[in-house]
Amino acid sequence: MSIAREIEDIARDLIKHQHDHPPVRDLNRDVERRLGFADRVADDFSRLVGSWPFVLAQLGIILVWILLNALKLLSHWDPYPFAFLNVVVGIEIAIWVSLILMSLNRMADRDRLRAQQEYELNVKAEEELKALMNHLMHQDEILLQIVNRLDRGDREMKRLARRLEEVLEANKEVAKTPSSEPRPQITVPAP
Repeated sequence: MSIAREIEDIARDLIKHQHDHPPVRDLNRDVERRLGFADRVADDFSRLVGSWPFVLAQLGIILVWILLNALKLLSHWDPYPFAFLNVVVGIEIAIWVSLILMSLNRMADRDRLRAQQEYELNVKAEEELKALMNHLMHQDEILLQIVNRLDRGDREMKRLARRLEEVLEANKEVAKTPSSEPRPQITVPAP
């Protein structure tokens, strides 16, 4: 087998070990595409309710309400136990808690998707490592074949060198002996 043919076989074997896997998806983009209008509103309210400006604004509104009713600067619409204020705050809390819970449910769904994506990435990484290990093992086999061929070639070259030395020594001995006989020609056999 010629060397060029062997190199083509090795290249063909290496090409066989290539692999493909699906691309990694952007989880945040997928989740954002699926959100409806109500989901976006709930998320925006959750961000608003969970902020310091909202807490301070809410505290300011309640203080103004209490001051206006306690000092009787305007008409006295909510006397001291502030029952109407309690009703308004209760309704407000019920609405915002519901919106926050909807947002938390979506966050839990996103966490489940993220966990699934991490699992898929781990599986892909494991497949990639297996493919790399197989590729390296295949390269080891090819390198071992090359080393064996080089070793065989080296042994053959040493054998031919020894044979050449023997022939040269035999030619020297024949040249040293004075004889009237014609010298026989020693030829090196073809390998």
